[in-house]
Amino acid sequence: MTDNPAQLVADAVDHCLDVASTWIAWNGHPIVTDGDNLWTPAKAVRRIQDHLIDHLAEVEALLAGAEPLSSAWHGRMVTLDADWARFTELDLAEARSRWTRLAQTYVNRYGTAPESWDTPRTPNWTLREIAAHVAGITWYADQVGRIQFGDSAGIR
Repeated sequence: MTDNPAQLVADAVDHCLDVASTWIAWNGHPIVTDGDNLWTPAKAVRRIQDHLIDHLAEVEALLAGAEPLSSAWHGRMVTLDADWARFTELDLAEARSRWTRLAQTYVNRYGTAPESWDTPRTPNWTLREIAAHVAGITWYADQVGRIQFGDSAGIR
């Protein structure tokens, strides 16, 4: 049997948590990427969680034979007031708890339906394609990047 494609999601969560473990050193200044994308640790956390939840709901709908709900997330193009919050040790602990549970849910859910991983679901992606897409959450963590005490915000 092929390896569970959702392991890509679990591995991506591990990467995000590794990077996020440095964010308690964030100095409160925004990080600007690609010329105009503004990032803070809280914004990256929001986007990672939104992405994990949105696509897990999509997987569940597809497996149930239902139409996935469209996403109403505002995405990375907006920065919410809450995105400016400090990132503390407790925020990291909360992210670790949420993200690892969500990753485990992906792995467990995919593990119950290996025969469905590559079933065409036009206009939606296959489950394997969804897992590969969700594994891209590392991009959000990498926009903030690893922060060391004394780092100043800058252009990445």
